[in-house]
Amino acid sequence: MLRQVTAIRYVTPLREGGSLPGVVEADDFGTYVVKFRGAGQGPKALVAEVIAGELARRLDLPMPDLARVELDPVVARAEPDEEVQELIKASAGLNLGMDFLPGALGYDPNAHPVEARLASRVLAFDAYVENVDRSWRNPNLLIWHGGLRLIDHGATLYFHHDWARAEKVVHRAYPWDDHVLKPYATELATEGPALAALLTAGLIDEVLGLVPPEWLDDGDRDAYLDHLVRRAARPEAWLP
Repeated sequence: MLRQVTAIRYVTPLREGGSLPGVVEADDFGTYVVKFRGAGQGPKALVAEVIAGELARRLDLPMPDLARVELDPVVARAEPDEEVQELIKASAGLNLGMDFLPGALGYDPNAHPVEARLASRVLAFDAYVENVDRSWRNPNLLIWHGGLRLIDHGATLYFHHDWARAEKVVHRAYPWDDHVLKPYATELATEGPALAALLTAGLIDEVLGLVPPEWLDDGDRDAYLDHLVRRAARPEAWLP
């Protein structure tokens, strides 16, 4: 289970993202970047963050820790921005936080070469979860303490925005031409199948168990499990 904390202070909004995440301090003395349930993307973005992020961790990819963040809108009472105030009010209750990485740098593919094995595994992972948001325009990667960190997976698993059509796209190919790590992913032919072999039904079921039930509709958990297990079974369809 993801650890659970309670927000005690809203620090500042992060306006780089369309969902207007914010930095908060919590009762465990930690600082988190919080994605809010009341943002335009709704709970599905948080579900994608949990599933993709925790799969990445279990596949030994570098992910900041995630946490369930309980939010009382009173923590933002000093925030002058009305848009932020409304967002916080709409997000009372359980939200998703990611460890804040102080001093982290945005990833620059020209300044930060990535070792071939790691780049290949990240690309294979993104192909599996259909991450369309890891391009050179918006890498969603950080450099922290000299190492790569994966962030922002709310745009993955986009099949769940149209369950009626999900059956038809379970083995959809991945458009990898714009992937920011493509130039470094020279071991994809070996690392891709090796990563895919780790995507067992048991692993996927374990990760789905981390999604708070209140973020899911009836039947969603079984639908995610069926789709992701079937996609994992045919890596030749989605590996570039």
